[in-house]
Amino acid sequence: MNSNKYDTIAAEIKNKIYSGEIKPGAKIESENVLSETYKVSRQTIRKALAILINEGLIESKHGKGTFCRIQSSKSMKTKNIAVVITYINDYIFPLILKGIYDVLDEQKYSIILKSTSNGRDKERACLEDILLKDIDGLIIEPSKSEIACKSRELLKRFNSMGIPYVFIQSRYNNMEDKPVIKINDEKGARILTRHLIDLGHKNIAGIFQADITQGVDRHGGYAKTLQENGLIYDPDKVIWFHVEDKFGKLEWAVEALLKSDRKIDAIVCYNDMIAYKVIEVLNGLGIRVPEDISITGYDAQAEEEIGAYKLTSVTHPKEKLGKKPPKFLWI
Repeated sequence: MNSNKYDTIAAEIKNKIYSGEIKPGAKIESENVLSETYKVSRQTIRKALAILINEGLIESKHGKGTFCRIQSSKSMKTKNIAVVITYINDYIFPLILKGIYDVLDEQKYSIILKSTSNGRDKERACLEDILLKDIDGLIIEPSKSEIACKSRELLKRFNSMGIPYVFIQSRYNNMEDKPVIKINDEKGARILTRHLIDLGHKNIAGIFQADITQGVDRHGGYAKTLQENGLIYDPDKVIWFHVEDKFGKLEWAVEALLKSDRKIDAIVCYNDMIAYKVIEVLNGLGIRVPEDISITGYDAQAEEEIGAYKLTSVTHPKEKLGKKPPKFLWI
């Protein structure tokens, strides 16, 4: 017998619970029936059910059987709001969370805070845990929003329970009917690209994050602005990266681009953090900023200077952005 068979069975039953196939409060089939269905021993079924009991999805009632614990609907006000965000302590996120907290605290709400580290599996685990808690609403920043959502049936469960949720920063594709609070990332990249063009730059490269909507939108603003100003968009002047990429890979790509026969005189970077790392690479290559190459960032979050280098960036309204989703939930 495959030693992980009970994990597979537990996952299948869990999916049936979250998809609504197993209704809230419904009795789970007996060990004998499940054993026959999955063609495994009752011991394997017990291990699978034990996993679900430990996760709080089902409960065993002596003499009656095993039942689904998921609620069918929100029965009363709890003054709890769940917040699922990619990062908590890094970069712009503490100020976004401060904006959320200030509004919720003023209205005497408590926060159930979860971090996904921009991972889809971790996001799913966070939502599974939140579904077992008493909450009045959910604020969620999607993980890897440009990739298909792995938690769609979980979000549908929030709908069926009457729990409102709002996306922040971005929203999954094919969920355009759901509310989102975000900034205009395309417009910000347009401003930065036009700024470089106005300075006389004509060979402008770009560095963007591929797995989140913000990166795709900022790339769109960069590309459209080049074309609108009579400059050729060259995909070979664009470096794409993913959240898992170590900077060593990005560093190699930047060096390769600068050593190519394309004469780069400016770079639009996805954000300030990337911009400062690019400046470090340029310093190592003996390339002066801004005398040889101009660099722009995004978010206006990193330090204003590195040595003698000042960074042109677009301001991100961090606290202001964080204040809007809570208000949406109780309007």
